Amino acid sequence: MDNKLEVLAPAGDEERLGAALNFGADAVYLGRQQFGMRASPMNFDFEQLVKAVEAAHSKGVKVYLTCNTLPRNNEIPFFEKFVKEAVEAKVDALIVADIGLLMLIKKYAPDMEIHISTQTGIVNYVTARELYNMGAKRVVLARELSLDEIAEIRAKTSPDMDIETFVHGAMCVSFSGRCLLSQYLVNRDANRGECAQPCRWGYHLVEEKRPGQYFPIFEDEKGTYILNAKDMCMIEHIDKLAEAGVTSLKIEGRAKSAYYVAVVTNAYRMAVDEYYKDPYNFKLPNWIRDEVYKVSHRKYCNGFFFGTPEESQYYENSGYIRNYDVVAIVEECSNGTVFCTQRNKFFAGDTVELLAPSLKPVELVLDKLYDEKGEEIETANHAMMKFSFKSDLIFPKGTVIRKQTDQ
Repeated sequence: MDNKLEVLAPAGDEERLGAALNFGADAVYLGRQQFGMRASPMNFDFEQLVKAVEAAHSKGVKVYLTCNTLPRNNEIPFFEKFVKEAVEAKVDALIVADIGLLMLIKKYAPDMEIHISTQTGIVNYVTARELYNMGAKRVVLARELSLDEIAEIRAKTSPDMDIETFVHGAMCVSFSGRCLLSQYLVNRDANRGECAQPCRWGYHLVEEKRPGQYFPIFEDEKGTYILNAKDMCMIEHIDKLAEAGVTSLKIEGRAKSAYYVAVVTNAYRMAVDEYYKDPYNFKLPNWIRDEVYKVSHRKYCNGFFFGTPEESQYYENSGYIRNYDVVAIVEECSNGTVFCTQRNKFFAGDTVELLAPSLKPVELVLDKLYDEKGEEIETANHAMMKFSFKSDLIFPKGTVIRKQTDQ
């Protein structure tokens, strides 16, 4: 089959970029300090951007740079430099939500590939078609669309236009992320990458017209999480996404940990590869599906892909489910010894899993641990300490060692 599905991973900083590259991303998306929807100091400065693109391209991975905020007048004069630095860094595409910025990109960098952000709210083929005619190579569809609607957009637009959809990660209770709640409550503008996520907070409210769902103001002093969306997960439906005409599978999470990026990217990489082994009889192996449950996550749902979701909100709390901790990263294997760097405290005798790219996790009992001098130790209890253990198995650099948390 041509036009193989793209696995698109988030890269919030250099460590997360490395995780995405090591664990099978076809492309990554990242941001700078300006114009991106994650206003965080983790983002890339110009020198880091150049290095990031070089590292990605050395592995055949594309880099898409976000400029998908809705900028105000005083920000426009800075956009020309932003675009020209993107060209200089050799990024593969710019992700944009604002029509004015789209026009400026065409002016400043006529050859730059342009992707239209989900923030634009594309829900029909007419809009997708016109944006393509204006110079967009790709549209990132609104998250509120069903597979049938996506298929119709695919059928009624140019086959040269890419279609990208979010398939995994946090969902926003507002339409395609366009929300004013954060700005009203704490003066942090979600449309400028500063969302405080007040939809995750606990509220006290009564909604008496919704049958069977009452949230008394005084009976529960903890309140209720009425706006708290579950996380999206479509890993079991790769075949349906492909059949609908999706080009790129986007994983949400530029603010998530490197471990999250590694595990979820790896899971979707393996799922896509599994699909292409036999596209007409796709059934995801349970062990691949289980991987997305081994990261910190909220309860999962399928979003709007199969129609209006009936159970997409989680009313009990806004917390995450976390069943595994990263305890170390493999640095190298040599002569039957695995050399590692510690991330979280653990002990000799612990049972761990080692996750290497595109391989089924390997469970081991680490009977004995050794420090840098080769002396036996009972625990790896210092952050970033070097240690080793004996094994006949060979694991590549960057393999994640994780341990199940106490239930």
